[in-house]
Amino acid sequence: MPTYTLAQVAEHATTTSCWVIIRNKVYDDHPGGPSVIIGFAGQDATAAYVPIHSSDALDKNIAPEKHLGELDEASIRQLREAKKNTSKTRDELRVEEAVKNRPPLSRIINVQDMEETAIKLLPYKAMAYYASAADDSIAHIENARAFRRFFFHPRVMKPVSGCDTSTMMLGYNTSIPVYISGSALARLGHPLGEVNFTRGAYKTGIIQMVSSNSSLSYSQIAAARGTPDQPLFFQLYKHKNDETAAKRIKEVEALGYTAIFLTVDALIPSNRELDTRAPHYLEDFENQGRNPQRNSSDEEGEETNILGSAGQLIINNDVDMTWERTIPWMRKLTKLPIVIKGIQCVADAVLAAEAGCEGIVLSNHGGRQLDYSLPPMEVLYKLRKERPDVFAKTEVYIDGGIRRGSDVLKALCLGAKMVGLGRAFLYAQSAYGEAGVVHLVRMLKREIKFGMESLGVRSVDQLVPEMVERIDWQPAVAAKL
Repeated sequence: MPTYTLAQVAEHATTTSCWVIIRNKVYDDHPGGPSVIIGFAGQDATAAYVPIHSSDALDKNIAPEKHLGELDEASIRQLREAKKNTSKTRDELRVEEAVKNRPPLSRIINVQDMEETAIKLLPYKAMAYYASAADDSIAHIENARAFRRFFFHPRVMKPVSGCDTSTMMLGYNTSIPVYISGSALARLGHPLGEVNFTRGAYKTGIIQMVSSNSSLSYSQIAAARGTPDQPLFFQLYKHKNDETAAKRIKEVEALGYTAIFLTVDALIPSNRELDTRAPHYLEDFENQGRNPQRNSSDEEGEETNILGSAGQLIINNDVDMTWERTIPWMRKLTKLPIVIKGIQCVADAVLAAEAGCEGIVLSNHGGRQLDYSLPPMEVLYKLRKERPDVFAKTEVYIDGGIRRGSDVLKALCLGAKMVGLGRAFLYAQSAYGEAGVVHLVRMLKREIKFGMESLGVRSVDQLVPEMVERIDWQPAVAAKL
């Protein structure tokens, strides 16, 4: 394989010839295309690339002829020395200080505590990606507020000793009715990334859904299972190329993944302004007290790049999926259960059930896609009122806005089989690694068990619609944001 010097790579720094160095290898392409990496053209992009891509992404997504060769030994030594002599950024220094002052895990007593702790110590880019929501964040805020419109009708004088929080999801046992929803780029928050989810899920007996856009390879995550039969569900962002999508499905099936969750609510990049502004914020933060040079594009009206970290992940998604074509196509490829993730209205819930899907997730992508999309809890309520037959035809799950065990129980009362949390687990593993994931599950289990006992039930199948009531006034408490 040819070798190159840093000087040779630096000669290719244009959109027409855009070479980059990643892990001491030289490429003439990037999975997201030249527009994504032009800022690193002719340079070493390893530090920016590695946290947001799996180890096999280059081999899977770049043509062999674009794998140009390797750096020569002198250049590798030069990069190593340059890294040693590079000063830490202001944001890196801020993170180091925050980690030093991180509270003991024992002081984290609810989901809100975990989130607040993580946000303080996350690198700004990671925080902006995890916390970002669409447009004005209305959908994101209302996802949580929706749960405040449902109140309980507890039953008393009911025996509740031996209360059991366990249940089943697609035939797999789980210790609580909560699963880890598919979340991308976990390594932005912690070096071990999705492995923290896998190991934490095994230790606590819950189920993990793995994102197509994980920062570790699907095989690395599968290898981290506590036992070969630990269930792993796969969140599929279907590629626009059917052959590429089919390879992905076959790969995870061969690795032992046990269900496919087809994501249908995030087909195109959305307007997540916190994520989009992250590079600008970091630039200004690093340049405090100095007058940075501005290029002439400010006057030329250059179009703003709003992709951010999130948009780059879904630019190759299939935007032409249909009930008539896509589900039968998947059935021919795999015998695994198919769940539709991203149902946002009753009509589509009915169509998914009629298509024979084993499950649906009522979700608006955590309020990260279409602002003003109805909160999933409200969709669940409408589904219960308008088409209760759907609950007998397919398993119904919900995610978005869940912050308490009481939120979980409200959803289960209305017929949800399971509840997914995404951001909460990202924050937990970012702040405390695997231990944070385990601690989060234990906190939720404590709250769920207390709520079940207070409602007068011993098992989750005893939670029924009559135990909740939707009210039209808002309680006078702070919004759960």
